[in-house]
Amino acid sequence: MKLLAGVDIGGTKCAVLIGRETADGVEIIDKRRFPTPNSFPAAMERFIQGLAELLNEHPGDTFQSIGISCGGPLDSKSGLVLSPPNLPGWDQVDVLTPFAENFGVPVAVQNDANACALAEWQWGAGRGYQNMIFLTFGTGMGGGLILDGKLYSGTSDLAGEIGHMRLAEDGPVGFGKAGSFEGFSSGGGIARLARQLAERQLAEGAGPLYCPTIDDLPNITAENVANAAHSGDALAREVYRTAGYYLGRGLAVLIDVLNPQRIVIGSIYLRQHDLLEPPMREVLSQEAIPQSLAACEIMPPGLAEQVGDYASLAMALEALKV
Repeated sequence: MKLLAGVDIGGTKCAVLIGRETADGVEIIDKRRFPTPNSFPAAMERFIQGLAELLNEHPGDTFQSIGISCGGPLDSKSGLVLSPPNLPGWDQVDVLTPFAENFGVPVAVQNDANACALAEWQWGAGRGYQNMIFLTFGTGMGGGLILDGKLYSGTSDLAGEIGHMRLAEDGPVGFGKAGSFEGFSSGGGIARLARQLAERQLAEGAGPLYCPTIDDLPNITAENVANAAHSGDALAREVYRTAGYYLGRGLAVLIDVLNPQRIVIGSIYLRQHDLLEPPMREVLSQEAIPQSLAACEIMPPGLAEQVGDYASLAMALEALKV
């Protein structure tokens, strides 16, 4: 069987997987998930080893192409990853050549938001729509744009880097900028904001549920803050209320400028929809052009937690078109 291979590279987690084309799209056959290695050379070694292991477990099958979904910014044509904020040390590194040399098949890469946008547009919540935006809302905040029925990547392959937009004069740092969209509405941003507020509360007395002592400060994550919010912790709820407020501010800009039919938001929005939705909707009703807001549906990905896996396979199919 001719298999599609995928590599999903995130700031905290990665996966290698294999799949095949079906009448309805693609089917995932097998995968391996692991924490993101701490350097580019270690990561490439782990990815190539993982794909080789998957191929060995399916004797008689071969790869026809490999697709890579990776946090941006990057240059999809040259295959260079350009110092992503959530992949320290990945400075002008070539992610295409090692796979091509080891497996001898076509390889394509896109930033994760663009790749997820393609996957959701072809097989998920964006299927059948001409104008769709995908937002990652994971470790960072990136955007992929489907405009007039095709991926829009911009002049320098950097369209959709909406996490860099400044939404406030000050705030948590994200994408190298205080008060950015990524600073407020991303896993890293939520953890940083929660840490700042916890430090203040600890200085005044008892800490919040997600950080009862000063020793717990380094262990704060968006997930344990969400767990505390669901348990009724007031400070945790304030953190998510702030993230939802700025999510609404960022979405209002995108809706006003691009007038999309759907905005699909992954990862943390998918998991913490109940915490983020009310403040997001309140801001949108105040900030966005009413007619544009009425034309746009906002929802989690139709491919759910597997959207990153399908994104890499979408790029494997793109590799076959080159």
